Amino acid sequence: MAKVYLGLGTNLGDRLNYLKEAIQLIKNFKDTKLIKVSKIYETEPWGYTLQDSFLNLCIEIQTDLSPFELLEECQKVERILKRERHFRWGPRTIDVDILIYDDVFIDDDKLIIPHPRIQERAFVLVPLKDLNENLVIKGKTITEWIDIVGLDGIKEFKACNCKPLP
Repeated sequence: MAKVYLGLGTNLGDRLNYLKEAIQLIKNFKDTKLIKVSKIYETEPWGYTLQDSFLNLCIEIQTDLSPFELLEECQKVERILKRERHFRWGPRTIDVDILIYDDVFIDDDKLIIPHPRIQERAFVLVPLKDLNENLVIKGKTITEWIDIVGLDGIKEFKACNCKPLP
């Protein structure tokens, strides 16, 4: 089974519920096991900044799905949870990105692995570090990338009376 890291983000509606629902749907992917879920972080928007803050987390899964099959399943989760793509980096009910898929490198019109902007985004790096602090991305450790991009605009999300995500 391939070790895969996915990034999830949401900034519309009941953000916490969208994350929970997305994780439940991912747990039901064929030939896939949920291994770990990071803490949840509240983050300022990236790219298009005139929108509400995001909740972000990362998950580690193991899967026998190919990268392209996994992409189809992730996009299905987005459709089920009513993601609408009005413009790049706009608000969304849920975003599910394949960040890392084993040691696979893909540069295709439909899929780039590792995610091309992974090292630019604290909202991805910090939850990834929760899952694997020894992870090396594009020749640098997670900690080195976090030192480069900084932690501005990211804080751990503390929800009252909230059970941990699955």
